Amino acid sequence: MLRFLPFVVELALLVYCLVDCVQSDGDRVRNLSKGWWLVLIVVLPIAGGVAWLVAGRPQTPRRAVPWPSTATSGFPEHERPRRYADPTDDDRRRAEERRSDALHEQMLRDWEAQLRAREQVTESPEGTPEPRDGA
Repeated sequence: MLRFLPFVVELALLVYCLVDCVQSDGDRVRNLSKGWWLVLIVVLPIAGGVAWLVAGRPQTPRRAVPWPSTATSGFPEHERPRRYADPTDDDRRRAEERRSDALHEQMLRDWEAQLRAREQVTESPEGTPEPRDGA
């Protein structure tokens, strides 16, 4: 089992260095271009991996957010500029919301009234339901 340890370490170093090189920003890679580093890591697995970690890897850590233009918590929609809002637009929007709410309330009252009327029609005076056409 111990004889496989150097092979496992070499493979782990190769995979780690390849993934790190592929994911790193090409503009921040040091000394060689990103493509040459990939070739070096694959052709010389141990020496190329160590060289990548020592001389090629970017020194500064990656930013915590995936959008380079922002330093917020990762929600770029919070940084979008808002267009100028006219104060009368708010009044119009509120009035429209009140009209819409009143319309919905009236529709609900009508619907409840229709349901009550149907319930009264289907129940007989004794409290038992009347037979319907389809039943």
